[in-house]
Amino acid sequence: MGAWSIWHWLVVLVIVLLVFGTKKLRNIGQDVGGAVKGFKDGMKDANSPETETKQVENQTGATIEGEARKEQNKS
Repeated sequence: MGAWSIWHWLVVLVIVLLVFGTKKLRNIGQDVGGAVKGFKDGMKDANSPETETKQVENQTGATIEGEARKEQNKS
């Protein structure tokens, strides 16, 4: 086996549980899980073309189509 046996890992686990407590470790696990889920949902939404259109409409309030013309001076 390697330098770390199962007994070493069990001792490390017991020390971590004593230092942090199970409640704090559970909260950290929920926070990390929520962050990963949010990241996956965001990546899934970013790849859909409907989302890009909705984001543009939400930012400007309306979709405007037209042409830009250069104004000529009448001097």
